[in-house]
Amino acid sequence: MPQGQLAQVLRGVIGEVDERLLVGPTTVDDAGVVSLGTAAGLAEELPLALVQTVDYFPPVVDDPYFYGAIAAANSLSDVYAMGGRPYTALNLAGFPKGFPDEWIHEIFRGGFDKVKESGAVVAGGHTVQSTEAQFGFAITGFVERSKVSANAGARAGDVLYLTKPLGMGTMTTAAKRGKVAWAEMEPAAVQMATLNAAAAEAMNAVGVHAATDITGFGLAGHAKNIAAASGVTLRIDAAELPLFPGALELARAGFLSGGAARGRAALEGDVVVADGLDETLAKLVFDAETSGGLFIAVPEDRATQLERELEARGQLVRAVGRAVPRASAWVEFA
Repeated sequence: MPQGQLAQVLRGVIGEVDERLLVGPTTVDDAGVVSLGTAAGLAEELPLALVQTVDYFPPVVDDPYFYGAIAAANSLSDVYAMGGRPYTALNLAGFPKGFPDEWIHEIFRGGFDKVKESGAVVAGGHTVQSTEAQFGFAITGFVERSKVSANAGARAGDVLYLTKPLGMGTMTTAAKRGKVAWAEMEPAAVQMATLNAAAAEAMNAVGVHAATDITGFGLAGHAKNIAAASGVTLRIDAAELPLFPGALELARAGFLSGGAARGRAALEGDVVVADGLDETLAKLVFDAETSGGLFIAVPEDRATQLERELEARGQLVRAVGRAVPRASAWVEFA
């Protein structure tokens, strides 16, 4: 659902803040964080909190194994974005009547393999017949309360990092339209199926102010969520943004997901693009991503350490901007 529409329909629905809820829907975070302690009926406050999230979607690639693996990686990513570790997974799946059993088997196998890789355990799930395939997971994890990397923590002066290239919306759209063969699409599928576990370990080793993962709202939408929750403006250098090989060219040829136009319209005024910025690149920053990397706001005096931690774990190291005092827009692409 588009970000603006979601905010509209939830207006007045979310009730009073519960003391057990450390991070909830008001800041549009990737997952909820719930305290474990006396408010939950336990004898004492615990240093760990629960992280809970759910995500599922229709196929983004034709290969059934990779579809399952990508859906799982995308679901698990929300826990990593909060600084947590996945612990249990409940599967959510819907398949049309007559959908081949061998495809269903491979989708489950891909998803369950990724959950196992994360160290979590599949504890059950629910399946239905549906008009189109849908697959994903509800994930529960744990996070140290002192290491929660919620949207609301960014501060002026923080350096911003991305840990995966952008362009998955373009790649998947081009593949669906038959423009990209599987040999060209497979590297993108591998990226989408790659867990954000190592990137989360790196930021936890340093201690960061805020983080999110870049998924359905695109870079612009997720950056806006951090900026608005934190009360700062994020100034992003578009020239430094990492792009997946070939994505810009495909976007220039018109292969953008529907999320690009919807996101730009919904964020008008909240996100501004500098005059003279390449129009195709501007569209890419609004485009929806699938299982993207982490977007991290780290204090300047820890930025070098974060780079070392990311590099040691084989992660992309790319500084893409800074948080600055609140300006007229929440996000500026220069």
